[in-house]
Amino acid sequence: MPNEATITSGTESGTDRSNRARAQEVVIKAPTADDAADVHALIAACPPLDTNSRYANLIQCTHFADTCAVARLDGKVAGWVSGHHPPGRGDTYFLWQVAVSPAARGSGLPLRMIRQILSRAGQSRVRFIETSITSANEASWALFRSVADKLAAPIADRPWFEKSRHFAGQHETEHLVTIGPFERVKAAI
Repeated sequence: MPNEATITSGTESGTDRSNRARAQEVVIKAPTADDAADVHALIAACPPLDTNSRYANLIQCTHFADTCAVARLDGKVAGWVSGHHPPGRGDTYFLWQVAVSPAARGSGLPLRMIRQILSRAGQSRVRFIETSITSANEASWALFRSVADKLAAPIADRPWFEKSRHFAGQHETEHLVTIGPFERVKAAI
């Protein structure tokens, strides 16, 4: 059985000493409708991420607030993680999108946002994380390998949405990446 994640509390845990001061300025929370416009702008400023409509971001920030996180650095949106539970799979968290502003890069913010989501009471059944990544997205591969390492959990992938079959040749194949099983995340990963 995998080990339970090593845990500490607080928004600044899990960062290295060089980023400790910057991490203390970051506030991570579930989003509200008031965050949606800033989330939309952050995603638009983080190519090659796909932007959604502002309305879709409003729905994420309200209907899916329990499975999303917004991070503010000095009051400005600096990070966003969106996700959901696939229908009928309460033990699985599908991470849809991660966006981090240039000002917050290199601080371990994505890991802290994921931890903050997974440690919420409503995520207590989660034992697997899924996401989709193209082969060329080295930053996402590095992030999810790090998540798997922190959770002491296996990581696997397989082609999922294929370039020719699902994207009419207009988008690279998305690989379904699965991390888990792992023990309940109670605080920090």
